[in-house]
Amino acid sequence: MELFFRKLGQNKPALIILHGLYGASDNWMTIAKRWSEDYEVYLLDLRNHGRSGHCKTHTYLSMRDDVLELMDTQKIKKAILVGHSMGGKVAMRLAMDSPERVNALVVVDIAPKNYTLENDENVARHRKILQGMLALDLSKLNRREEINEILCSSIPEERTRQFIMKNLKRNKDQSFSWKLNLQVISDEILNITKGFSEEEITKNISGFPVLFIRGEKSKYIEDIDMKRIFEIFPTADISTIKNAGHWIHAEQAEQLSRVVLDFLDD
Repeated sequence: MELFFRKLGQNKPALIILHGLYGASDNWMTIAKRWSEDYEVYLLDLRNHGRSGHCKTHTYLSMRDDVLELMDTQKIKKAILVGHSMGGKVAMRLAMDSPERVNALVVVDIAPKNYTLENDENVARHRKILQGMLALDLSKLNRREEINEILCSSIPEERTRQFIMKNLKRNKDQSFSWKLNLQVISDEILNITKGFSEEEITKNISGFPVLFIRGEKSKYIEDIDMKRIFEIFPTADISTIKNAGHWIHAEQAEQLSRVVLDFLDD
């Protein structure tokens, strides 16, 4: 699938940013502007998100192929991959399957594990969010304030709700619609949270620098996950961002930017 992307900077090593579930390329624009001083930055909208196309398939293999297609189209032989959450798993999938296309790998607040086994509450939370969004009859709602009020019951956290509502768009007739392919994401949510099966995991990936970054207040990468990370990426570094939860790029943008740049400089 041909993905929508934004490009900042020119004639420098390529750096590709892959957003997380419910996200889009513009979520990373502030950090991308800083990184574009040193790198040629590509901000992608993954399939069924943002301004990229909608389709019935939403797997890590298909998203990996989308990124490789973009790299081929843009004549990017090798790139630095930076992926957050779902985008981090896309980056890991690509690095495991096509390590020759990777200069460095940065994975932000996600581990190569099955989250449906480790934390069923995580799946339940996503289902509640998606059900609340699908239940909205946007044709009858004219103001964002109305939508925000209705979503309070299914998405009580203010930060999460405002993040989700960034996916609203105005149509030519001034009605609202979602940029996300909600039905497909809802249908695939178990596969998205599961990630990789044991058979799909390639171990002992080396040959390029690897950094995993976790939020101090997040539970997405816990100490128990280090064993699996090092099984797959034995040379990986681990960095913890203080006073940050899962949305590190929004909560501690400057600290995250500096950690990544220092890692790449080294």
